[in-house]
Amino acid sequence: MYLYTMRIIAFSTLREFWEQPEYADSEISLRAWYHEAKNSDWKNSNDLKKQYRNASIVGNERMVFNIKGNTYRLVVSIDYEFQVTYIRFIGTHKQYDKIDLKTI
Repeated sequence: MYLYTMRIIAFSTLREFWEQPEYADSEISLRAWYHEAKNSDWKNSNDLKKQYRNASIVGNERMVFNIKGNTYRLVVSIDYEFQVTYIRFIGTHKQYDKIDLKTI
């Protein structure tokens, strides 16, 4: 039996974020999220919520994760059928409040 793992598109978005000096404190938390998500086998949002109880389902296949003790917000879009997660946004709460979750 082949074990599927979630593909994350794109890790570079996370890396570019934590490489900014003002967000360097996010690196450990973002790396941890990445490795956990990559090794997940979510079939639907219920599976994801079992692992991440504090994740928010915001519609249009978007999920919001609290990163580093709720210091940052990570928005992803997930295609459960093909096991692909697309990074849509990473930023502070103030930056998050300015985005439209349905169009990013």
